[in-house]
Parts: sequence; structure tokens; C-alpha cells
Amino acid sequence: MATTLILDSILVKNYIAGDENALSILIKRHQSKIYGFIYSKIQDRDLADDIFQDAFIKVIKTLKSQSYNEEGKFLPWVMRITSNLIIDHYRNNKKMPMQRETEDFPLFDRIKDNSLTIENLLIKNQVELDIKKLIQELPEEQKEVLMMRFYQDMSFKEISELTNVSINTILGRMRYALVNLRKVIKKNQIILTN
Repeated sequence: MATTLILDSILVKNYIAGDENALSILIKRHQSKIYGFIYSKIQDRDLADDIFQDAFIKVIKTLKSQSYNEEGKFLPWVMRITSNLIIDHYRNNKKMPMQRETEDFPLFDRIKDNSLTIENLLIKNQVELDIKKLIQELPEEQKEVLMMRFYQDMSFKEISELTNVSINTILGRMRYALVNLRKVIKKNQIILTN
């Protein structure tokens, strides 16, 4: 693993301690994923820029107020902030065409509802929270790959490089993670539709 890569959690601590450059590194590191996510939902560059800036204004306010407690999970936290800002945008404009891009993970396809009302959105969010809890039951290596792939939006190549494990092993772990997750869902008789 590269020694020059500083963990997000260290950068967050450094920023809170007064190192302004740490936030710049975090923004540069995750900018393309966050902006890409926003643009995929909004498809308006000016509006996407505004939401991106609003997200980081919220990040800065939260970090400076010492109320950040995401236990080192910086990117998923920022993605939640971003997602909420997008939802707010659609809510304010009285249209909610929110859909999660999940071609790689058919399990989430069952959650989709093209006419997401506020109630359906809350149900969808609860189902996703339940799935996150089930993911915690997976073996550590499988859980790590699944979280990096779907909640940090990393490619298999990026996961391979970051974990210093071959891409074939990463693909195998993902396959077993999905198989095991489906078993847990079936065992617990969880229905993934609303």
C-alpha cells in the first residue's frame, strides 16, 4: 500500500486541528465521485456546481463545530449530505425523480420506485439502513469490498490497489459477499419492496 496516501480520517482530524490544506486534499480526492453523483441526478452543470459547493459548506460547518462523528467514514457521510441536498432541490421544485444507480447490484433494484413520494423515500431509506446492518454480519473481507464498491463508489481496480489484493480476489470476495447477503436476507425473510 502506498505510504503517501493519508487516510480520510487523519485528514479530517488534521483539518479540525487547523490544517486547511487537509480539506483541500479531501476535496480533490473525492471531487469526481461526489460531483459525478450529483450530476447524474441533476444533469445541470450550474446546479450541480451549486449543490457541490453547498455540500462542502455543510461539511466545513460541521467539522468546525466539532460535531462530526462519522468514525472515519468521510466519503459516505459527504454522499449522504449531497443526497439530502439533491432531495431538497427536488422537494423544493415539487418533483422527486430520485433513483439510485445500481446496475451492478440487482438487490437494490427491488427497492426502486419511479414515483418516490416522501413516504416511499423514507421506506427506501429504511430498507437501505436495514441492508447496511445486514452487511455488518458478513465476514470482514467481504464487508470491506462491498462497502468500498457500493458506498464509496470505488472501482474494483481502486479497491485492489488500496487493499493491495489482486483484482481476481476482490471480485471473488464481492461475489461471496452478494451470495452471503442474499442468504441472510432470505433467512431473515426480509422483503426488499415497499
